[in-house]
Amino acid sequence: MSRNWKSGSTPKWRRVRLYVLQRDKYRCQINIPGEWTTTNGTVARCLEVATEVHHTFGRAVTGDDPAYLVAACRACNVKVGDPLKNPDPPHKPRTRW
Repeated sequence: MSRNWKSGSTPKWRRVRLYVLQRDKYRCQINIPGEWTTTNGTVARCLEVATEVHHTFGRAVTGDDPAYLVAACRACNVKVGDPLKNPDPPHKPRTRW
C-alpha cells in the first residue's frame, strides 16, 4: 500500500486494478530487460507476472483511466518509478477492451 494513502485503497480503485490486471492477463507490460541493482544494493529483474498496476502518465495527469494503466510486476514498477519524473516509452492507448 502506498504511504500516501492514509486509509488504503478504495473499492473503485480495486475494481479498476482488477480490470487492468485481467485485461493484461497478469503479465508485466513494462517488462524491462536484463537485471539492475536497486537503491538498497539487491539485484532485480522483471518477474513477468504482474501484481501491480502502473500509471503510465501519472495519476495526477490521467487519474485512474484504464486507457493509461498497465499491469506491472513489482520490480519493473519500482524501477520505472514516477512517470512524471522518469517518462515511460511512448504509450499506445487501448481502444478495445
